[in-house]
Amino acid sequence: MNIDSIQTGIVIDHITAGRAMRLYELLDLGSLECSVAIIQHAVSRKMGRKDIIKIDADIPVNFDVIGYVDPSATVNIIREGKLVEKREIGMPGTLVNVIKCKNPRCITSTEQELDHVFRLADRNRALYRCAYCDTAAK
Repeated sequence: MNIDSIQTGIVIDHITAGRAMRLYELLDLGSLECSVAIIQHAVSRKMGRKDIIKIDADIPVNFDVIGYVDPSATVNIIREGKLVEKREIGMPGTLVNVIKCKNPRCITSTEQELDHVFRLADRNRALYRCAYCDTAAK
């Protein structure tokens, strides 16, 4: 399979195989009016298999979302056909409006204007907990 290179845009690389669609949904890439390529289960010497997302536009991306879905992913910024920046993401300490609290008794269920804030509770298990009610994210 051959996917053309991009002149200006973003490449999210080294995504654990099978996680690209979750990133696509959380980053709301379907609403963009530019080309977005999702390559799933590509062969990788380093990872065995990996996913890649190519966005053919220079848009702002939420690095916290990428770190939440896959902290080992990298983001490459491309301008005029050249790599100008490569970022290692890592796991964010706080997530704001990335996921929603599932606890029906949480204040975010009744106070709709409140931000959904989750804090990293356990880095080893990638466990996030609601800042208001301490419910674990699923």
